[in-house]
Amino acid sequence: MSRAFLVVMDSIGIGGAPDADAFFNGEVPDTGANTLGHIIEACEAGRADDERSGPLNIPTLTELGVLEVMALANGGMAPTTLSGAATELSKGKDTPSGHWELAGVPVPWDWHYFPNTDPAFPPDIVQAVCDAAGTDGILGNCHASGTQIIARHGAEHIRSGWPICYTSADSVFQIAAHEEHFGLDRLLDLCATIAPRLHQMRVGRVIARPFVGDVGGFSRTTNRKDYAITPPAPILSNWVQDAGRRVYGVGKVGDIFSMQGFDEVRKGADAALMGHLGDLVDSAEDGSLTFANFVEFDSLYGHRRDVAGYARHLEWFDTQIGALRARLRPGDLLVITADHGNDPTWVGTDHTRERVPVLVDGYDGPPLGLIGFVDVADLVARHLGVSPK
Repeated sequence: MSRAFLVVMDSIGIGGAPDADAFFNGEVPDTGANTLGHIIEACEAGRADDERSGPLNIPTLTELGVLEVMALANGGMAPTTLSGAATELSKGKDTPSGHWELAGVPVPWDWHYFPNTDPAFPPDIVQAVCDAAGTDGILGNCHASGTQIIARHGAEHIRSGWPICYTSADSVFQIAAHEEHFGLDRLLDLCATIAPRLHQMRVGRVIARPFVGDVGGFSRTTNRKDYAITPPAPILSNWVQDAGRRVYGVGKVGDIFSMQGFDEVRKGADAALMGHLGDLVDSAEDGSLTFANFVEFDSLYGHRRDVAGYARHLEWFDTQIGALRARLRPGDLLVITADHGNDPTWVGTDHTRERVPVLVDGYDGPPLGLIGFVDVADLVARHLGVSPK
């Protein structure tokens, strides 16, 4: 019996979204954004020579057809590769929208976004957080970078005990708190308590952002937890479970889907996640699905507009996934895709609306060409012999 490995390179867009002009970073539309294409250009021009040098070196992804499908996504001719490029229907360029649709369920509503004002949150939400946290106020209450707002308010957070609350252009409500001074369990309980109220507003995720350190330097930990709205219909992982198969999550995918359809989730930084993925390549049962997300492309390099760091991470991933390919069993399917773009050469710090690659190994059907995000779920389901519910 075959197995399937669905791997999301978080934010590796390839340009060409037909509706990019309707999505913005500040006042600039995403028209022309191309995460992978612009990284390649920067490397070739010598603008990404920080702890690496020269043209972007991604032989594994190239062999799987990523350059051909990027050309296709941007109006080029049909590639010779079996791989394809996927277009999103959901009206968001965020993690839940992309992942839900890749798993077979486009988002059926408009997400709620907080205004880029100071303050950003309505008084009733602020009061709800204070009541749940047992504090007289919150810090932040604005759009912000996670690392920057911790640097700005970390010392006052330790002194006052007030949680640091912030948002972004995504439909999120994020709470940062010190693991020792505030307490990790207290932070997680706070997020779990207020999440249902925010979900009623169609805020996609409440995210716990724990950190450690002192005024000399704070750093976020890997104990992040996302409290996401439950998908409105069964998703790919449910389909596989309902067929009596086992489903593994690697990274934050379990949180994205509110643990719907996952038997086991393994977490950590991307290097640890690659180890978990390798373990599952070696040991996962016949008929199983492994669904993985590598978030550091997005969180460490895309949002921070770090082109060289993004290029380094792509080259690391390419080497690692190449080694794993050699360990796949006959009949296994590997699908490497993305959930949205995050062009590190673009203005602002937000995601970018782009098509994404759908790179396949172990697939023997017709060339994929231009497909929809939902077709990824169908591809995996057909390979495993399960039906949408």
